[in-house]
Amino acid sequence: MKKVFGILLLALLLLLVACGEEETSSEDTGTDDAPAEENTDESEETENSGEEEATNEDGISIGFSLDTLQEERWQRDRDLFVSKAEELGATVNVQSADSDDAKQISQAENLISQGVDLLVVVPHDAEVSASIVEMAHAEDIPVISYDRLIKNSEVDLYVSFDNERVGEMQATAITELVPQGKYVLIEGADTDNNAHLFKQGQMNILQPLIDSGDIEIVYDQWTKGWEPEEALANMENALTSNDNDIDAVIAANDGTAGGVIQALAAQGMDGEIPVSGQDAELAAVQRIVEGTQTMTVYKPIRDLAERVAELAVQMANGEEIETTTTVNNGQIDVPSILLDPIAVTKDNIDDTIIADGFHSEEDVYQNAD
Repeated sequence: MKKVFGILLLALLLLLVACGEEETSSEDTGTDDAPAEENTDESEETENSGEEEATNEDGISIGFSLDTLQEERWQRDRDLFVSKAEELGATVNVQSADSDDAKQISQAENLISQGVDLLVVVPHDAEVSASIVEMAHAEDIPVISYDRLIKNSEVDLYVSFDNERVGEMQATAITELVPQGKYVLIEGADTDNNAHLFKQGQMNILQPLIDSGDIEIVYDQWTKGWEPEEALANMENALTSNDNDIDAVIAANDGTAGGVIQALAAQGMDGEIPVSGQDAELAAVQRIVEGTQTMTVYKPIRDLAERVAELAVQMANGEEIETTTTVNNGQIDVPSILLDPIAVTKDNIDDTIIADGFHSEEDVYQNAD
């Protein structure tokens, strides 16, 4: 009996030892698996992080700060610029300030904080936007002034059309039709440096005729924010103060021309008074073929947008840029590239705007008799 009890006791001890070893083996296996799984995750995370860093380092990021997208012209600029930049491998973050200085500065600050490689700015206010250049340069981000010059700053590059030449084209077209008479000038926004360049160009042509007594400027007003409603009010004031006795109007762009023509139409004078414009907006070229607007200045927007996109990518990559001239902005002579505008009348719409595909023949002539 004692022998049997001893055998049972020995078997029980062996069983307990075996269970202990199995439990220990199980615990060890669990401990080994956990670190192995964590190491795998860390490896994957590091690999993914490396891919993201490579993407950020290799891809060019461009901030595009626009004054407004309310006008057809600026929507075209945006689309053409973004398309070309993306074709060249860059990404573009577009911000529109709705003609609000504080909003544009805030948006630019946000773009800078995102770490864009370069900033392209269409300034609302030429003076106020100098702070954007200062903020960007503090982070070693170059700035291109697009179409409108940023004043009193060390902006890196200015690309636009020859805006003084635009004004000369406007005045030339109108004075050829009305070499003598009473003129109204409906200029652009006083805060836009381009508006001053347009006016300077106009006066290059008008001043000799003013000095000779052939032309009299009976009304001359800036248009706040380039708003057509402001141009309409200005033109109504011009008509009222001159008892409708005017002979010609030089309007700085197609938006202001639209306001002018609306005021003239209210007096039954649309189509009788020559009116200039600029930007070749669809509504404007339709007015030209209808006979209520005399001319516009066509600035091939594709040339400008795509050229700036190419320059932006080159500058962001640290490449040297060749410029054709300089324009003084009140602080420095800004390296500049100025493209050629084209004066458009009813006689050459087909050979310019339509031939370039800027507007279709169907759209241009849809309201024509």
